[in-house]
Amino acid sequence: MKQRFKIVVCLLLIATLVLPLSAMAQDGGDEEETPRMGFWEECADPANLSGEIPIGVVFGLTGSIAQYGEPQANGVRLAEQEINESGYLGEEATVTFVYEDGGSDRETSIAAFEKLINEGVVAIIGPTLSSQAFGADPLAADAGIPVMGVSNTAAGITTMTGDPELDQFIFRDSLPESGVIPGTVATAVEILGIEDVAILYGNDDDFTASGYEVFVDALEEAGVEILLEETFSRGDVDFSVQLTKIIEQDPDALVVSALIAEAVQIVTQARQAGYDGPIIGGNGFNSPALFTDAGEDANGVIVGAAWNVGNPNELSEAFVEKYTEAYGNPPDQFATQSYVGAWLMATAVRCADSADPADIRDALASIQDFPSPLGLFSFDEDRNPVHDPVVQIVDDGAFAVFDESYANYFD
Repeated sequence: MKQRFKIVVCLLLIATLVLPLSAMAQDGGDEEETPRMGFWEECADPANLSGEIPIGVVFGLTGSIAQYGEPQANGVRLAEQEINESGYLGEEATVTFVYEDGGSDRETSIAAFEKLINEGVVAIIGPTLSSQAFGADPLAADAGIPVMGVSNTAAGITTMTGDPELDQFIFRDSLPESGVIPGTVATAVEILGIEDVAILYGNDDDFTASGYEVFVDALEEAGVEILLEETFSRGDVDFSVQLTKIIEQDPDALVVSALIAEAVQIVTQARQAGYDGPIIGGNGFNSPALFTDAGEDANGVIVGAAWNVGNPNELSEAFVEKYTEAYGNPPDQFATQSYVGAWLMATAVRCADSADPADIRDALASIQDFPSPLGLFSFDEDRNPVHDPVVQIVDDGAFAVFDESYANYFD
């Protein structure tokens, strides 16, 4: 009898210990499911939000820039799911991202913005290209709707209207070329000992022309001689004339400012023509389409970026895992920037505790030290992003961090 009593007491004691531990484990599991993104502590849970909060999204989902736009849309979709499932905007509210195809031209993006503004969105993310932004963003600003570019890197994006009252509504989370190219050039010069280059750039696009200007300034600052400059237009497919002239100059490196459609052809045709040296590209090269379409010819392309898939940042690692699980392939820089952009917009709504566009604008401008896959993110006084860039090289069909280990890569 005493033995049986002892056994019962032991079982009761074990149950007393196990049940709280089980509850703690369940609580811990819930915490793991909650996204680590966001200003959960910095901004109180919203008390005044309710219903669906519509935010417009304009990306190039068709045409020649869909290789940028589709990953961008995927990044926003993943963020939307996380934001709403976590209750980031409170118990009574959800964010609804309303998607419109911005095409690959300025007019289509303008039409998409007009439609979204008429439908009553409280903010807009996009469009994909800088040239599209210069046409569409002023419409949002004039309507008092905050707009955030997540891939617009040309100079002057956030001050495009010249009117501070309008420009205050224009943001971007994509590092401008002026914040990336100088470091890319300096790193390539230091590691590879580059003394002279030839330049090939698109002269009929705001982004590629702006990138060219930044490249020239950075090369001059680094003491690199420019042997030759050649141009092309969007839609060109034959670069043999320009490349023949460039290869005859025997430059230490080929510098290219191009969008991805032209970039792939330039890289492929340069290799076919016998050029096996470094190719230094602008932000337009930051797409996996570069090495999936150009294949081994893309090896040795160097490009500055806002982000690298191997970033050890734990938020970046978590994002890569979730994105890959959802879409079957790792994210690129454009998906990452759109994902962060969606979270930034949602954070502005949360911190403002308001769906009023003016309140969202004010809260967006005040964001500082926001933990993200891009690193600690802030907006400066001109609503440009502040975070550390990275220099990459295509090696064996993937972007790798470019460092001293590649000093003899082209020997």
